Amino acid sequence: MSPSTLFFSILGGVLPAIFWLWFWLREDRLHPEPRSLIALSFLCGMVAVLFALPAEQWICGQVIGGLAAECAVELPITIKILLIVAGLSIIEEVLKFAASYLGALRFRDNDEPIDSLIYLITAALGFAALENTLFLAGAIKTGGFVAGFDLGVLRFIGASLLHVVSSGTLGFFLALGFYKRGRIKKMDAIIGLFAAIVLHALFNLFILKSEGSSLQMFTVFAFVWLAVILLLIGFEKVKQLKA
Repeated sequence: MSPSTLFFSILGGVLPAIFWLWFWLREDRLHPEPRSLIALSFLCGMVAVLFALPAEQWICGQVIGGLAAECAVELPITIKILLIVAGLSIIEEVLKFAASYLGALRFRDNDEPIDSLIYLITAALGFAALENTLFLAGAIKTGGFVAGFDLGVLRFIGASLLHVVSSGTLGFFLALGFYKRGRIKKMDAIIGLFAAIVLHALFNLFILKSEGSSLQMFTVFAFVWLAVILLLIGFEKVKQLKA
C-alpha cells in the first residue's frame, strides 16, 4: 500500500469519526467526561475491530462451507445471508459494548445515566474510524481516490451513524437502568443489547436489498437519520432521570 493511500484512508476514516464525536459530546456539556476516558474508549473501539475481523471471517466461513457440509445439503442463499448478517451484527455490538466497558464504564467516573450513552457512542466511533479506514484503503487501492471519496461520503452518512445509533440504543437502556438494581438492571442491559443487534442487522439487510437502487438507498439513510433524531430525544429523556 502506498503512503498516499494509507494517509488518505486514515484521514477519511478518522476525521469523520472525530467530527461525530465532537457532535455527540456536546450533549454532555454540563458535566463532561474525563478526556482520558474518552480517548481510551475511542482507542478500545478501534482495537475491537482487530478482534471483529477474524471472528467475522470465521462466521462467513462456517456459514458458506461448514454448515453446508454438516447438513449435507446446500443452504438457500437467503438463509446464508440472514445467518451472516445476524452473526456479524452480534459480533460487532458485543465487541463495542466490551470496548466501552474496558475503556470507561467499569470506572467510577461512570457516575450518571448519560455517561453510558457517551461512552458507548465513543467506543462505537472508534470502531467506525478503523473500520472505515480499512474500507477506504481497499476502495482507493482498487478504484482510485474518486471511488474512495464516494465510499467515504456514504460511510460518513450511513455506516458511522449506524454504529452510533446501535450502540447509543444500548447506552440508552443502560442509562434507564442506571439507578435500578439487580435483575431489572441486567434486564435493561440485555434488552438494549438485543435492540442494538436488531437495528444493526436490519440496516445491513436493507443495504443489501437496496444495492443498485438510489431510491431505496435514500430510504435506508433516511431511516438512519430518523434513528439519530430519536437518539437525540433519548438524550433529553436521560438528562431528566433522577435517583
